[in-house]
Amino acid sequence: MASHKSAKKRIRTSERRRVINKKNDSKIKTLVKKTLASKDKNEVEKLYKEAISFIDKSTTKGNLHRNNAARKKSTLSKYLNKVSASK
Repeated sequence: MASHKSAKKRIRTSERRRVINKKNDSKIKTLVKKTLASKDKNEVEKLYKEAISFIDKSTTKGNLHRNNAARKKSTLSKYLNKVSASK
């Protein structure tokens, strides 16, 4: 266990950041899954915008690597184009 004051503070901040990061990762996964599971064109467009927006915010804050974000956005864009073309 930490005995220095700064080490104790670091433990508290690390735990706080861990919880926030876990929440953000979970939200990204949920948004991507919801978008890919949807079949309705209008709903897909709405979910797509929400997912892309949140992915960009996470990337800007440093929570998500830019290549990882680009890969997720590419997957969502391909799906959106597929749904739009089929109807």
